[in-house]
Formats: sequence, C-alpha cells, structure tokens
Amino acid sequence: MTSSSQPEIIHPDMTEVASGLEFPEGPVWMPDGTLYVTELSGFVTRIGVDHTVTRVVGPAGSPNGLAIGSDGAMWCTNSGGWDFHDIMGMKIPVTELPAHYSGGRLERIDLGTGAVETVCAAVDGHNLVGPNDLVVDAHGGIWFTDHGRNAGRIHHNGAVYYRDVDGTVREVVQPLHAPNGIGLSPDGSVLYVAETHEGRVYAWNVTGPGQLEFANPLGGAGGMMVHGFPGNQLLDSLAIDADGNVVVATLVTGALSVISPQGECLEQWMLGDPMVTNVCFGGDGLRTAYATLSATGRVVAFDYPRGGLKLNF
Repeated sequence: MTSSSQPEIIHPDMTEVASGLEFPEGPVWMPDGTLYVTELSGFVTRIGVDHTVTRVVGPAGSPNGLAIGSDGAMWCTNSGGWDFHDIMGMKIPVTELPAHYSGGRLERIDLGTGAVETVCAAVDGHNLVGPNDLVVDAHGGIWFTDHGRNAGRIHHNGAVYYRDVDGTVREVVQPLHAPNGIGLSPDGSVLYVAETHEGRVYAWNVTGPGQLEFANPLGGAGGMMVHGFPGNQLLDSLAIDADGNVVVATLVTGALSVISPQGECLEQWMLGDPMVTNVCFGGDGLRTAYATLSATGRVVAFDYPRGGLKLNF
C-alpha cells in the first residue's frame, strides 16, 4: 500500500568518514569498526577507524553491492562497468552500457588473499547484465538483483536471482524495471526490492529458500507495491532497520527515506547529495548509519536512533 501522509524531514548532524572516492556504493560495517565500500571505478575499498582509505581489491568492471556470506567471504555484485557525466564537479552515471563493459557477474572475494572468483555470469543461458545489490538469508542463500541496462534503443530487463548454498543460481522474479536495492524483513518472511526509475518499493512473501509467493501476477512481476514515491524521486539501494522499516536511498531528493512495512513514508533524512545510493548500520547497537554520497565521492555517518537490523552473517 502507499500512504499520502507527509514524511518528517530530518537534517542530521553528519561526520565525514571518507572523501575522494570514485562513486562509492555497497557499504559493509565490520565488527572491528572498519567499513568496506565499493567504487564503481573498479575497486573494493576499506575505510579504517582512523578514516584511512585503502583499495584492497581491484576486481575491474564495476563492483556495486557487497555482503558477508555464510562462508565468511565477501560477496560482490559486479555490474561490468559504467561511464559517468561530470556535472558541476559531481559524478553522475550514464545508463548506457559503456564501450569497456566486461559483463555482469556475481563474485566471491577472499579478503585475506585478495583473490576474486567469478561465481556466476549467466543463468539458464541468459547473461547477467548489471548485478547491483544483494542480501544473505538465514540459510546462507544469496538474493541479488540484476538492474539491467540500456544499449542504444534496447533496454535489458532486470530480475531477481537466488544463489543457494549448494551453488545453484536461479531466476526468481522477471521482468522488473531496473531493480536495485534488496533486503529481507527481520524474520526473513518478506523480500523487499526497490525499482530505480519507477520509484517503487515492492514486497514478496518468502515461502522457502529462494521461493516467493506471487500475489499479483498482473503487475510488478507478482510483487505487492509497498510504496510509490511521488515526483522525480528515484531509488537505489536499501537496508532494513531494527523496527522492520525499509530505509531506501532516494536519488535526486538526496535522502534516505524510511518506509514502514504498511507503506507509510515516515521520514526522509536529507544528506545533501543528489546521489545518495546506499546505507548500512554499525557501531553500538547498530545505531550509526553509514551512507554513501556517491556524486561527491563521500561516505558519512550519523546517529540513527532506531538502529539497524542485525544481518545474518
């Protein structure tokens, strides 16, 4: 459902954690206080507690999303490469597949050795186009989105995939229009996906590992529309907070929008960058939000009183 009530507008006091990054995304907070992010220019980067920035892995292409898997490795959705517009000193992605595009893939990264393994680049004969975001369920399975991309007059549809712990990857939801952020409710019973250009958050009931209930086969590839954003508000990645709200990065507006499971937009945390792309939670009680401000190449932190949802791994 979608609520017409007006959200509370919040301007938090922010601390800059890192700057000078090349379109950062996919933040993952580690128990030792370090933060890992991707850079769409082709790197996985560690930010130390002293704000030291170190590029630890260069898997090429464009690593987008990161998550720690049940095996302790870092898993990465790699969208294969992006070009950028430079607009008044800000980086804005070009939606077209670039000449240097190297193909989409799901990767496993050994943080100890830096080894990068391509785990999946095609499913049932269909190449992955733009894998974007991922979430690991309690079984150790990995849900991930393929954003799709434009190639001239051709638009490649997006989809949602599931990689089981036995290594099997299957397409679960298709077609979607530029699916981006993906997350699970606190009990794992609901899968949330944000469509970028439609500005909508959809939900599916999870009936088993990699299995969904398709409630509405006439639209949204069977998903229930939780919230549709008015105006020119585009959506990127998302995370779930401790109360089960969907915290979705909202492009153009430059905010993190907090959507209740019932579909009400409760708040918008205004962060001052038109390309707020991702958020994760860390610190004591997971009450620090770390957001990527990608157009200006920064990562910031601020207090988030509800706290974030503890991830499975």
